[in-house]
Amino acid sequence: MASAPDPRTTTASGSDVRVRFCPSPTGLPHVGLIRTALFNWAYARHNGGKLIFRIEDTDAARDSEESYQQLLDALRWLEIDWDEGVEVGGPHAPYRQSQRHDLYRGVLEKLVAAGVVYESYSTAEEIDARNAANGRAKQLGYDNFDRDLTDEQKAAFRAEGREPAWRLRVPDEDLTYVDLIRGEVTFPAGSFPDFVIVRAGGIPLYTFVNPVDDALMGITHVIRGEDLMPSTARQLSLYRALVEAGVTDFVPRFGHMPLVLGEVGNKKLSKRDPQADLFLQREKGFIHEGLLNYLSLLGWSLAPDRDVFSLDELVAAFDIADVNPNPARFDQKKAESINGDHIRMLSPAEFETRILPYLVTAGVVGETPTDRERALISAVAPLVHERVQLLGEVPALVGFLFRDDVEYADDALASLPANAGEVLVASVGALELVPEAEFTAAAVQEALQAALIDGLGLKPRVAYGPLRVAASGRRISPPLFESLELLGKKESIRRLGALVDRVG
Repeated sequence: MASAPDPRTTTASGSDVRVRFCPSPTGLPHVGLIRTALFNWAYARHNGGKLIFRIEDTDAARDSEESYQQLLDALRWLEIDWDEGVEVGGPHAPYRQSQRHDLYRGVLEKLVAAGVVYESYSTAEEIDARNAANGRAKQLGYDNFDRDLTDEQKAAFRAEGREPAWRLRVPDEDLTYVDLIRGEVTFPAGSFPDFVIVRAGGIPLYTFVNPVDDALMGITHVIRGEDLMPSTARQLSLYRALVEAGVTDFVPRFGHMPLVLGEVGNKKLSKRDPQADLFLQREKGFIHEGLLNYLSLLGWSLAPDRDVFSLDELVAAFDIADVNPNPARFDQKKAESINGDHIRMLSPAEFETRILPYLVTAGVVGETPTDRERALISAVAPLVHERVQLLGEVPALVGFLFRDDVEYADDALASLPANAGEVLVASVGALELVPEAEFTAAAVQEALQAALIDGLGLKPRVAYGPLRVAASGRRISPPLFESLELLGKKESIRRLGALVDRVG
């Protein structure tokens, strides 16, 4: 029999919206997981509702405290905050599943009392044997055999020393709901059998504790990945039972976000792909504004012709109903380009603050920079602010200013023209004529232009390329004349001379 969406489905909106982010603490946080957190956060903030952050840590073999701390680190770096949950508390504590077993036992007792679950003693071998005897495909699984066991049959099983599992009595009808992203979805009657919610021995399963936590915490909107969509039918069945048992009085709304594909092919972005590694992206130099902007584009957009926007603009415009159900492809180059746009939005002072950890990690400056180092950072930061897409590019760009030796990159040496020695000698002669007190970028440019462009008739690329290599050891560096000013007259001439000696 066909069914309409459950009339007890929530109509919560505005400040009554309650969403959740409930990861398992296994492995490193990945960008797909963070997109889930982002969409839930943005939806809560847009509506003035609440984001609940709880931890699903009932798999002792895989869960780890290290992973839990990494989750906290990730959310704090990204500045995704939550209203209730781990570390902040709230009215539905505790917020770690491993600490909620008494609550689960209490809910099971209510379900038993309501008659919506039953004891099941069938073993896997017995189920397979019955299916074979009845000509039923093995992959169909459990055959609902224990639904109507008599008290005598139950007693006989117990006498054998068997402990029962508890199965949910699945409704014998179609299950329909309206997905927030995909519209109306129907699971036909008989799509799945009665399923175990608590194993023999009283061990609750994820299929039980996840919806129960949602119900007890008043979650109104479940926003999660498309890969979890097949489990929605079971959750709807369990929610009906929870309502009948008086555990909750409404069914939440569900929205399933599109898959995130890798850069090649049509496979889901794997946790093992470098692009999926959140902390690797941070190490490369993503700022949280840029990364979150890009992740929000994996299924959603602010406007057809606008990819770059602030987090405030994201929150103001975000509606889960606007998410595209089609798969989204992770594009590393586009992500980095958007990140570069956000870097350029930073104030000079903020940019300087954010590059400092990268300079320290790369050994360009010490853990506590000296006054000279800080002054040099302040001077060079504006020169690279407009040039980088990732903060991690900064140390290689500016490192030559902080050390006395020059490390020549192979491609930089290979780029030198045949007349590099002549150019460098002429440049030394021109710079020696600039008074040390007047050794500014403008004066340096004027002197070099007169000697190389006007005097030798060289094109700027040919004229200044060898000077850049001499000063920085690289083909790409901050603006040349400003770099020479920061090095000072003596050091600039010394470096030009050192490359003359090298190229002969």
